[in-house]
Amino acid sequence: MVIDPPYLIFLGDVPDALAAKSGIGIVDWRPEWCIGQLRLEGCQADAGIPDLSIDEAKARGVKTMVVGAVNAGGVLPDHWIQPIVAALDAGLDVATGLHIRLASVPEIAEAAQRSGSKLHDVRFSDQKFATGKGSKRSGKRLLTVGTDCSVGKKYTVLALEKEMRERGMDADFRATGQTGVFISGRGVAIDAVAADFISGAVEWVSPAADASHWDLIEGQGSLFHPSFAGVSLGLLHGAQADAFIVCHEPTRTTMRGVSHALPSIREVIDMTIALGSRTNPDIRCTGIAVNTQKLAEDEARALLKQLAAEHGLPATDPIRFGVSELVDALRSI
Repeated sequence: MVIDPPYLIFLGDVPDALAAKSGIGIVDWRPEWCIGQLRLEGCQADAGIPDLSIDEAKARGVKTMVVGAVNAGGVLPDHWIQPIVAALDAGLDVATGLHIRLASVPEIAEAAQRSGSKLHDVRFSDQKFATGKGSKRSGKRLLTVGTDCSVGKKYTVLALEKEMRERGMDADFRATGQTGVFISGRGVAIDAVAADFISGAVEWVSPAADASHWDLIEGQGSLFHPSFAGVSLGLLHGAQADAFIVCHEPTRTTMRGVSHALPSIREVIDMTIALGSRTNPDIRCTGIAVNTQKLAEDEARALLKQLAAEHGLPATDPIRFGVSELVDALRSI
């Protein structure tokens, strides 16, 4: 699958920035590819790039409109169909990470045929996966896990990859979600893989490698989330992680989309070791990554200091304060 940049990021009419995390993630990590955003009336997210109409985007050289909005279940709202059809009629390709194939919508399929534009369904893979085997494979692997979904697991591994490469370490980001695939150009959306093959798909994403090589595997969901724990467990077993980092958003009281309370960081560490040791008995927690965006800087630093002391682990906000300490902790593995 080759998705041609530059992009117009379609944000629809999502209610908040988290619902636009795919589009915002692409802008954050591939800003040179993102020419503008298209927002419908009522949109409460802003990727911080120019608002453009489809015609304006076409005039500025955009090749693909990327649907950068997400929602529970990955559905395509009926009122998003018209702007997708308009983009196709303007000669743009359209790419999405939703759980519905674009061509399954008659109006979209007809528009693509009419214009000759391409439809990219990033969440769907033609690759056939085996069931996971859990057999030891060479190389080193780090997995990000969370107290909830949408807490910074992808951003943490991307920040780690950047820092590790700058230090001359052999490290690769391994995408397991649609946004990560858009950013890296490779990977597989694990939550669209049939349950029996999730761990096998992660083994495929992160194959045997040189002994000094680090695969930095993007986590998904949370082992404690009633909606997504199945995906999280399959990913944990397939990753066969040597190290994991717990990601956390400190201002939440319940997990996103449900009424259940967040687990503690200690509960996540203990559960991840208990379940992850099935495929790697030496799995260990090497750090804590906290999304402190909603905290003042002094509050953020105080919280990180407290968490580091409480758990005996380096704690940082990867975007705000960097990941130097997290990388240092991997040197001994």
